[in-house]
Amino acid sequence: MGGTESLGMHVLLDYVGYSPPVEDDGAWTLQVLRESVHEAGVREVHSHVEAFDGGVSPPGFAAVVLIDESHVSAHCYSERGLLAIDVFTCGEHDPGPIADSIHASLSTEIPRLRLIQRKRIERFLEG
Repeated sequence: MGGTESLGMHVLLDYVGYSPPVEDDGAWTLQVLRESVHEAGVREVHSHVEAFDGGVSPPGFAAVVLIDESHVSAHCYSERGLLAIDVFTCGEHDPGPIADSIHASLSTEIPRLRLIQRKRIERFLEG
């Protein structure tokens, strides 16, 4: 975008072939997100995971790490093998290395997992 600057950056990862690597996969995934945030030197403000058993919501989980620059989240539809990761920073930290670390951890523990889309989007545009 000619002449437009952004104050934030979003990296989106979409996966297929997800299968739980452990029994409590939501908590495990939250830990992967937290470790990736900490490795990047980003300050965590809060974290939470919510598992869904298929009653009201489809089976899966939602996990989020709130950071002082925005958030890192994971959403999973376990019955369909779908996992979406969202890394959003608005400050001095690049979300790319955080996304790379998450991808490396997931790929190591879930061999059938396949990344089908990675997008990098500028946010908080100033024109």
